[in-house]
Amino acid sequence: MEKLAQYRQIVQQILQEYSEQKPAYGNIEVEKIFDTERDHYQIVHVGWEGQDWVHSCIIHIDIKSAKIWLQWNGTEDDIAANLVTAGVPKEDIVLGFQSPFMRKFTEYAVG
Repeated sequence: MEKLAQYRQIVQQILQEYSEQKPAYGNIEVEKIFDTERDHYQIVHVGWEGQDWVHSCIIHIDIKSAKIWLQWNGTEDDIAANLVTAGVPKEDIVLGFQSPFMRKFTEYAVG
């Protein structure tokens, strides 16, 4: 349970930093979505850029079976490397956006 609490804290801390970065253009709100009961965490952009509606998941992370699943990374940053820097071992990080076949060629967990 201690590991799970640590992973929750790390994920929330990393996503908190991204939630403070407002897009340079448009009237866009940055929503921080933390479902700590089911361990789903997202940063979502919602609003208007000119006449265009914006609704976009920027980062999506889940914690499943004591592993951190990076489901989506719409940033230019290496979120998995940020997790490692924060103390998460690579064998506890799954690149969920990679196909199960391709995961075995990464330096991270396969699932």
